[in-house]
Parts: sequence; C-alpha cells; structure tokens
Amino acid sequence: MKSYDTGLARKYDAMTEQRASNELRVAIAGLGSIGTKIATALDQGIEGLALSAVAVRDPAKHQAFLSGLRRPPQVVPIDQLGDAADIVVECAPSRHLRSIVEPAVKRGKTAVVVSVGALLDNSDLIDLARANGGRIIVPTGALIGLDAVNAAAVGTIHSVKMVTRKPIDGLKGAPFIVENGIDIDNLREPLKLFEGTAREAAKGFPANLNVAVALSLAGVGPDRTLVQIWADPTVTRNVHRIEVESDSARFSMSIENIPSENPKTGIITALSVIALLRKQRATLCVGT
Repeated sequence: MKSYDTGLARKYDAMTEQRASNELRVAIAGLGSIGTKIATALDQGIEGLALSAVAVRDPAKHQAFLSGLRRPPQVVPIDQLGDAADIVVECAPSRHLRSIVEPAVKRGKTAVVVSVGALLDNSDLIDLARANGGRIIVPTGALIGLDAVNAAAVGTIHSVKMVTRKPIDGLKGAPFIVENGIDIDNLREPLKLFEGTAREAAKGFPANLNVAVALSLAGVGPDRTLVQIWADPTVTRNVHRIEVESDSARFSMSIENIPSENPKTGIITALSVIALLRKQRATLCVGT
C-alpha cells in the first residue's frame, strides 16, 4: 500500500510539474489600482498563466499585499521583468514605459501596454519587437467596440471622432490644463478643454487619454482621429462617445466608466487587461 501511495504521489507531482512548465509566466510592472487587481486575478487563477514577478518602486510598501497572495511572486528590477516572464504587463506611470517594454521585447517576450499614449513617442519599440520576435499588445481598456473599429479598418474608415467627458478630479494636473492656466476647480457647467488629434490629446492629457490612442491605433491613426475633452462637473463617471464612418458601417458607441481609486482611471481598465490575459491560453475565445 505504501508503494502504491508513493507511486501515486510521484505521478501527481509529475503532473503538477508538467502543468507548471506549460504555464505562461506573467510579470507586472506597477502595483497601483490596476496592477493589484491583475495580480490578484492571476493569483486566484487564470487558465494557463502564473504570476511570476513584479517590479515596484517601493517594495516595502507592497509587502503586505504580496505576502497575502497564495503564491507570492519575486520582486525584481524593471529591466529584469523580461527574464522572469513570458508576458510583461506595463501598468506604471507612462514615463517608465520604455524601461519596461524595451528589455522585454528585446528578449522576444510579449508586452501588454496600458500607457498606450507613451507608445507614440516610442514607436521604435514596435520595430524592435518585430526584429526580436516580441509582441506589443494594447488592451481595449476603457473603451467599447475596438473590435468593430479593427474590422472597419480592414476596409476604409472615413472618419473617427471621440468625445470624452470627465469629472473634475479626473483631470486635475493634466499638462494641458496647467500650461494654459485653466481653472477647473470652480466649474458649475461643462467646459470644453480641448479639441484636436489623438496625438495632441495624448501629450496634453497623458494620464487620461490612453483610450484615444488605443482607438487611433485600431483605426485611422493618431493624426486622423479627432478628440474633444470636456471637464464636466455634472458627471461622476468617465464618459466616452465614439463615432465612426466607414465604407462597411456607420456606428457610434458610448461608455460610462466608474473611476477606480485613482480618479484618472476607470475600474474597467484593469478588468480589460485581465480579460486579455484570459484569452492567451483559453480554450474558447470570443471576439477578434
């Protein structure tokens, strides 16, 4: 009986090791409102994936959270995430994008980019990924209908416009507002702050308009995607409306996102990354 139990245990251990070896390792750069939700989801279990590493500015600050996970990941410097994982998820301040993505794609790994606006100033990373067998994936994030925009772009898109309305707290500190000396603290009615291209919007509102850049990359590019940004004291959610004219369809879409602990970011942004990660090894995938 003892030998049977030993043999069964060895078989179980072998199966466990094989399953672990087949898992894709995921590393996360940044444990803010987005990163902590992704880490928790991975720790609770996503088919075929395992949380292997994180990079944070102040490890001591996140020690309690990491220790509470069932399988605490290793904490490594940002430039070593590509060594510790097959997929590196960037959800840090946009100024760190290059230091996170470049080492990963140089190693032929996949980088999931949340700070997509910063890609416009680091577009050479796409060529670097191509040359080394890496990938850069942009999640849908806080938008709706990027599948439809992607499909329309296979044909001809004539125009894309996005109108964003945000509560005051979600816009405070944006470079465009600071540089132009705009006072939004005492607004009593909606104020149009900006109208221009997605590229211009990303520079003026880097923490707010990743959605516009994602939309532009799915469709007609950052210089042909038109954006309006409103500071609106009458709304409590981040509101986006998209209008697309193409040779295959005319469509409009609206979404009202509930802000996370960080008022600049909607809760759905983290959920979008989790949904993307689930697709990496899922038996059934829905959507293009």
